[in-house]
Amino acid sequence: MTLFKNQNEKISIVKDMPFSLEKDLQKLTEKNIREIFGLEFVSSEFQHNDLRIDTLAFDRNLNTFVVLEYKREKSFSVIDQGFAYLSLILNNQAEFVLEFNKKFEEKRGKADFDWSQMRVLFLTRSFTPHQLEAINFKDLPIELWEVTRYEGDLIQYSQVKKSGAKASIESLGINNNDVKKVSREVKTYSEEDYLNSKPDGVGKKIFELLKEKVLVIDSSIVMNPTKSYISFQLPNNWRNIFYCHVYGSKLKIDFTRSEPKDFNDPEKKVFYNENSVKHYNQHISYIEIDNEKGLDYGLYIIQQAYDKFMKEN
Repeated sequence: MTLFKNQNEKISIVKDMPFSLEKDLQKLTEKNIREIFGLEFVSSEFQHNDLRIDTLAFDRNLNTFVVLEYKREKSFSVIDQGFAYLSLILNNQAEFVLEFNKKFEEKRGKADFDWSQMRVLFLTRSFTPHQLEAINFKDLPIELWEVTRYEGDLIQYSQVKKSGAKASIESLGINNNDVKKVSREVKTYSEEDYLNSKPDGVGKKIFELLKEKVLVIDSSIVMNPTKSYISFQLPNNWRNIFYCHVYGSKLKIDFTRSEPKDFNDPEKKVFYNENSVKHYNQHISYIEIDNEKGLDYGLYIIQQAYDKFMKEN
């Protein structure tokens, strides 16, 4: 994407300045990993069994590990390397738990992590058409991020999205034990996966109406399904505007970094999650909708959350 700057109504191209060393991109990303991806840094150059992970990070929201790999050459296989890293973690969970506990001074065991939502992020200036096509599976726990540095200390991290992927990685019939194990134990969740795990009822009906109406607020809002909830975000921004929990009799909508006092709530329907700071290190408020008539008021609160989000980001 070409970036322009406007000086006195004269447009000129902002020149890109590629990283000369892979290590420079790694160092910058690790120092700012919370701001860029919403992750916590665990360790750099973590090595085990002849495999070295550039950056090992942790996703507190999903309670799982994330691997970041930085590339300058274009000859690598995103499938082979991605599954190799995930297999390394699955087969050596104790070592990664130890590294986590050492970093954060906690006393967790293997059962305290969600190993099923791990993922690998590849970061580089650009990817080949072959690499872009290779990730076009709905359940692939691998993300491609193109990073461009421009003059004037500008830098852009942009995720390459899958183009309407419907096929499963299992359809390739890869006869590789590592790939089979990762495919079996690590899952990328879709909206369908999440909703199929929930009972039919009012909650699902309200959610179906909500996901259409929220686009009136901003047509660029996208869904990010996980095992536990479906969040609503803006493209290339990890921060949740709000996220939904579907129940049989209701829809619960959480608002991160918010307290009830942040909302104009004349009907007093916004409540505070008393354990949010303890468990998530941030304030979380919520509203519950148990009938279609309550959806309009819910959208009124969501609009306020969106306005607050745009001011803060």
